[in-house]
This record gives sequence, C-alpha cells and structure tokens, in this order.
Amino acid sequence: MGDFLTEGQRLVFVGGLHRSGTTLLARLLATHPEASGLDGTGVPEDEGQHLQSVYPPAERLGGSGRFALNPSAHLTEHSPRATPENAQLLWDAWKPHWNSDAPFLIEKSPPNLVMGRFLQAMYPSASFVFIVRHPVTVTLATRKWRRRTPLVRLMDNWFTGHEAAQGDLSHLERVHVVSYEWLLADPKATLAAVADSLSMPGEIDTSSVDSGGSDRYEAQWRQLLADGHRGATKAFRQYNERAHAFGYDLEDLRLAPRHPLIETSGTPLP
Repeated sequence: MGDFLTEGQRLVFVGGLHRSGTTLLARLLATHPEASGLDGTGVPEDEGQHLQSVYPPAERLGGSGRFALNPSAHLTEHSPRATPENAQLLWDAWKPHWNSDAPFLIEKSPPNLVMGRFLQAMYPSASFVFIVRHPVTVTLATRKWRRRTPLVRLMDNWFTGHEAAQGDLSHLERVHVVSYEWLLADPKATLAAVADSLSMPGEIDTSSVDSGGSDRYEAQWRQLLADGHRGATKAFRQYNERAHAFGYDLEDLRLAPRHPLIETSGTPLP
C-alpha cells in the first residue's frame, strides 16, 4: 500500500451493475462524517472509472447493460495492469477529489463489481461493498437507455456479471453484499450491517431512501408478461431457473435475498 493511506484509513470500492443502486449506496456512505466520496469531478456520477486511464471504463466495453458480457471487463490479480505503478496512477487521479484526511475514502464505479480481485491486488487493505438488484428491474431500468438492445441480452448481462462476481467473492478479504430491495425496505438495518462490515462508527443517515424505487418496473413487467411480449416471455423462460440460484424469481418480484450472491433463498419483502 506504500504511502497512499494514513494509519486507520480505508479505501472502500462500491460496485454493481448500472441501475442497481450504486449511486444511492455510495452517496449514503459518503454522508457519514468520517467518509468522503469523490466529488466535483465533472465526470458522470463522480465515478472514478472516468477519471483514470489504467483500465477501460464500462463505456468502452459496451456500456450499460452490456459491459459485463465483454471478457475484458473481468479483471483479477493476474491482469498485467495490476502493478504498483498503476496503483499510483489511480491514486493520483482520485486523490484530488476526496477529502483525503477522511478515514473512509469511497470510490464508486459499476465495473468494480467484476474488478474486485484486480483492485485488491493493488490496494490489499481495501474493502468492497457490492449492491445487487433484481434482474427484472435492472433490465427494465437499463432498457430506458438501451432501447435497441433486446431484453434477453440485457438480462444476460445481469447474469454474466453477477456470476463472475459470485465466483470472485472467496478471493476478496473484505467484502459486503447489499440487496437493493432490502436497502429500500429496511434501510436502517441494511446500512447498519454495511457500517459494521467496514468498522464505521455511528449511524449512516437513511432519510433520503425512497422505498418505492422499483414499483413502476414491477407493474411494467407484469404487464409485459400478461400481454405476451415476445422479449419478456423469452427472458422469463430462459432465465427464471438461473434467477432462483440467486434467490430471485422472475414472476414474484417481491422475493429478494437479504444477502445476494451468498444465499439462494428469497425472502418476502414487507
């Protein structure tokens, strides 16, 4: 880690597919009095991926709804980019946009979901917080940006990305996985678990959380299936069994695992 961090400081990488709640989660963490998120960067969503030239950002790998399908997105400790020199370059790109005296430095970029092992190789003391949202709601939310991309392909991006992340979990020393659905349903308990995993003292303010964040997508999906929409029907048939392996169901969107990527049983939301 060299001289990057002072004693007691920690880098926290937030990751998750586009439209999965990464921005919400990172902003909640950054409100903590001992944390600092990248701010005033002038790049989309203040994401660190757009400030650096060490690795290709998601937009160069297909963009939202597609990047996880590109094998180049999945980076591990075996990548030739995982060098001390590149660790320094990333640090130099990000440091000016943090309050670098803060104990917790937050960097949020969707591709972090499939780059944990790579980032850990360069910053061994780093922590990771990944957020996972139902494959249907992510697919429909992303479709607003990707009208020409078939629903099946958008959903394939979800499963490809999360299967890669699931396989990486055992290689990460400090990782916590958040359910978007449970973040909305029980924000205080969900954020308390995140804070505990990071050894972050005190509470995280959850007053900005909107509990109805997915309602419109649930209604839209039900209507698509009821209308026999070709793309929705094909996606349902192709991915429902795979969804069960993550604790989700493509028919009952009110089921969600409390610990996605780790458990395979969905819990009814309140």
